[in-house]
Amino acid sequence: MAGNNQIPQSESGFEDWLPEMACKLGGEGLIGELCNGFNLLMDPEKGVINLESLKRNAAALGLGDQSDEELRGMLREGDFDGDGALNQMEFCVLMFRLSPELMDASRYCFQQSLRPDFPNFN
Repeated sequence: MAGNNQIPQSESGFEDWLPEMACKLGGEGLIGELCNGFNLLMDPEKGVINLESLKRNAAALGLGDQSDEELRGMLREGDFDGDGALNQMEFCVLMFRLSPELMDASRYCFQQSLRPDFPNFN
């Protein structure tokens, strides 16, 4: 994980703050912050992040220059039930999936938790 206080940055310029947040906040704190982020982006009447709520908040996310199709693509990336919107669980799962370093750390912790019961598990 990002223990040297440097935030991993992809070639696209995306800064992955999630591992650093996880280190500082712990698991419950991180989930709480993800839920707060979801609440900021969701349509308050429908309780989901949809195209309209994402468009409304895109500028605050630094996404003001994104086309409707690009925003739809973002929604499709995490929309597991195919309803065209993200519920809170889909949003949180998407945030984890978009953080390769956090996913690697989670995979490592999972594997370590299985070792006592399954010593040959790789």
